[in-house]
Amino acid sequence: MAYSKPDIIFLMTDQQRWDCIGAFNEHIHTPNLDRLAAEGITFSQAACQSPMCVPSRSSMMFGYYPSQLGVRTNYGGLFDEERLPSEPLPELMRQAGYQTAGFGKTHWNHSSGVEEPSARGFEVRAVGLSRESGHYEQGAVMMGDTHPDSLAAYSRETGGFGGGEENALGYIGLTSRLPMDQHRDGWVAEQSLRFLEGGPDPDRPLFFYLSFLKPHAGFNVPAEFEQLYSLEDIPDIPQPPWADETATHLAASDKVNEHSRASYLEKRQVWQRLSREERRRTTLRYWANCSWLDHYFGRVLDKLQQLGRLDNALIVFVSDHGEMLGERKFRFTKYNLYDSSVRVPMILSGSYIPQDRRGTFDDLPAELVDLVPTLREVAGLGPDLQLPGTHLLHGPRHRGTFCEFHGKGVTAPHSAPAYMWRTQEWKLILYLEGSVRDSASRVEETRGELYHLAEDPHEWRNLYDSGEYALIREQLKTELLMHLASSWAKGPYFYDRGGFKALE
Repeated sequence: MAYSKPDIIFLMTDQQRWDCIGAFNEHIHTPNLDRLAAEGITFSQAACQSPMCVPSRSSMMFGYYPSQLGVRTNYGGLFDEERLPSEPLPELMRQAGYQTAGFGKTHWNHSSGVEEPSARGFEVRAVGLSRESGHYEQGAVMMGDTHPDSLAAYSRETGGFGGGEENALGYIGLTSRLPMDQHRDGWVAEQSLRFLEGGPDPDRPLFFYLSFLKPHAGFNVPAEFEQLYSLEDIPDIPQPPWADETATHLAASDKVNEHSRASYLEKRQVWQRLSREERRRTTLRYWANCSWLDHYFGRVLDKLQQLGRLDNALIVFVSDHGEMLGERKFRFTKYNLYDSSVRVPMILSGSYIPQDRRGTFDDLPAELVDLVPTLREVAGLGPDLQLPGTHLLHGPRHRGTFCEFHGKGVTAPHSAPAYMWRTQEWKLILYLEGSVRDSASRVEETRGELYHLAEDPHEWRNLYDSGEYALIREQLKTELLMHLASSWAKGPYFYDRGGFKALE
């Protein structure tokens, strides 16, 4: 081996709940992720920075909070390569001397009006979608080009699932009749294995990125992974004591976006008619999706082991956000600041992890924005003093985790901001009703939610207006304010005569 830096293996899923790995759920079958947890650090309090794909992934890849990037909803994106606020993660790894190979979803959302959207540092690239999907990146091998019949067969099987495969039928799901390699994630996994079989560059460390589209709906699951579970072992989804969402940031968002509200009600009406067993089957199929992807992670890790690429390696596993899965009166998807949406599974594993920290849980706050600072230093680039994140393996960590929500955004104006500040014991949410357009003139109308997570993990009992908890509420407000003030004081743009010396 002609290099000394550790290989970096980055494994990612889409919309996987924090509690859908074996470390937190004794019923779920994720043996390969469980092995990573046993050989690494599981971050029990990890959170995303926005409960939806594009802002969450942009935040993770660039290392800044969504409002620092200006990417706040799935309709946003950083389109101009000449005006990026920082180098994205794969480009950082390339500059650090890594061979960069990316397989699967990035969701940069940067193809609007661009003939050849940048691969942003990936030298090898494969995407399990069509070239016309808006996810093409320069030089990428596309499933729609190499296996159009397979992609067409997948589209036929999921044709009734609606946009994003997220309507009621998408969540009810079905047992897939397709061979696994005709699924988009199956094709991506096979592409990644083909690359490894061909042999990574022996003279460079490897940054290997494998990112799946599931367990995000729709739930068309290969039969062998459904068969891992029994309906009798699937828990019922707990439901709150109230009939409808009122006086919360989620209710305020529904009011701004009638389409989002209608989408929720459509699923709710379906789920109210389903039997207990039918509802459980949705959870079963979601879990089965997690197990299916775990199977592919295992195949890839085994191949990397055979190649000697795990002898000196840091392995990252993470998801971009969670999934409500029917909570809060049959809510699905993720567009809110409750734990099932904002908490994510996060594991750092591999031989790079010190022996005394393997098989441990880290209960300190952790965020997706912490990954760029961590991987920068692992790759030998040193710190970027403008970034808001912290190093997950050493040094000071934040007091809490931050997440922001600006509504669904695609079919309505941005909602006025809703901000979350979360500790292991408490969660504060501040929000305004209405749209963002005139929100700055209405700050006296700020409303809030306060939950004692230790006693109310479902976040059903809002303590915000309770005098008994006023001191806690005000302390959390102060921490949130100064966390954002301190983060925004540094980046993403900092102009000073002394350069970055002022940030040391």
